[in-house]
Amino acid sequence: MVTTPLSLKGRALRLLSAREHSRVELERKLAQYEEEPGALAKALDELQAKGFINEQRVVESVLNRRSAKLGTARIRQELQGKGLAPEAVLDAIAQLRATEVERAREVWRRKFGQPPLDAAERGKQMRFLASRGFGGDAIRKVVSGGGDEEE
Repeated sequence: MVTTPLSLKGRALRLLSAREHSRVELERKLAQYEEEPGALAKALDELQAKGFINEQRVVESVLNRRSAKLGTARIRQELQGKGLAPEAVLDAIAQLRATEVERAREVWRRKFGQPPLDAAERGKQMRFLASRGFGGDAIRKVVSGGGDEEE
């Protein structure tokens, strides 16, 4: 049985069926399959016109999947890596900043659950939260408050 290779549009739809992708991501992933110049751009233009590629859905998808585990800095980096418009990234970051302390507190509670007993443990907890992309203010509030302190 001989299978015919997927068209660029077919490959793009396969990727989009798994999760939301930005146009830049699709260009990056599908460039190697483009046989004639301009074919990829044309296929992506068609998909974008039909609403299959939508920048706002990509932003919402990332926020829904990642905000419970990661801080604002890491999510900003991920959104920028997807090649989204700077305005869309700034709007998403503004939304996230409002919940940064609560999200950091929840991540801290799941991982540690109790205040640090000494300076070494405190440093470990702070480094963990920093590695997840949470800001310094949020980290200090969570670790020093032991998760019980409200803003």
